[in-house]
Parts: sequence; C-alpha cells; structure tokens
Amino acid sequence: MTTVLNLEPITTLTREQFYRLCEANPDLQLERSPQGKLIIMAPLGGESGRIEANLIGDLIIWNRQTRLGVVFSSQTVFSLPGGGDRSPDVAWVALERWKALSQTEREGFPPICPDFVIELRSRTDRLKPLQEKMQEYLASGLRLGWLINPQDKLVEIYLANQPVEVVAMPVMLTGNEVLPGFSLELIMKNEE
Repeated sequence: MTTVLNLEPITTLTREQFYRLCEANPDLQLERSPQGKLIIMAPLGGESGRIEANLIGDLIIWNRQTRLGVVFSSQTVFSLPGGGDRSPDVAWVALERWKALSQTEREGFPPICPDFVIELRSRTDRLKPLQEKMQEYLASGLRLGWLINPQDKLVEIYLANQPVEVVAMPVMLTGNEVLPGFSLELIMKNEE
C-alpha cells in the first residue's frame, strides 16, 4: 500500500531535499508529487514482483535487439518536467534523449520523462492514484504508457494527445511507433 505524507504544515519538500532524503534512506522507495507530497511506496509482494520482472525482461530483450533506447527498473526516479519525482515500474527512454543528458544528470534522478512507461497495479494499489500518475507522465511528455490492472483484467493505454483506451485481458499490446516491433501478450493471471 502506498502512503502519502503531506508535509505542507511543516515544510515544502523541494526536489533537492527529496534527493537528499532518498540518499539518506536507500531502503525506502520514495516518490514526490508535483505538489511536494512525499509518497512512500510499499514493497512488492511475490506475484507483483514476478510480473514486473517479466515485463522488464520482455522490454530488455526487445531493446537489446533494436538498441533504440535505455530500459529502467522501478528503482529509478525520474525528475519530471511537471515537478514530480516518479519511479515507474518499467521505463524506457529513447537513446538520443538519454545521450543528450549530462553524466551528472544520468547519475542522479534523470531530469526527463520516459518515452514509455508501464505501471502495474499491485494488490494493495488504489486505481485512481495510478491513473493520476499516468496523466502526470502524459503532461510531462510521455509518448506511450500502459497501466496494467490484473485485478480487473484491464489495461489502460495512454498515448500523447489521445483519449485513454481501455482493453480487456487477454490482449496483445504493441509499441506502435514509440517501440517499433515491440509486442507484449498479457494473459489472465491464472493462465500464465
């Protein structure tokens, strides 16, 4: 379960303070909303961790073949242009955009919105905050995103300048022009 701490009564958490807080607490997975709220992410259970690892693996295999970008795990925090500091479950950044960052920017929380993200709804996640997070990614420059919701057997597809498309599982998702040639088959939990 995700916990949101509103620090407004005592402080406004800046991006620099958030970075220092994360360095001082490396065992916690933290995010910061554009409003400066501290978000404490719960550790994954076995089933969610297994699914997330498989999603990352599928994207890595495609990326190794195409060499079009860089793949990131949920441990990577991106400093989004919209003000938030977020860590998607799976992220991908086009190679030319990644190379445009300085070495210092790459080593810290990269100041860039991924081109592609996957958010996986775990058993304890509420759907609305994940949908809001996906909208935050879109507002920050996301080109393609998938919100995978195993509980309801649905996937929400987020594309820049398009309405959200909701599809039922099982489904074959494609990377469109963002991830050319990438496809991912999502089947129901008991079919995997």
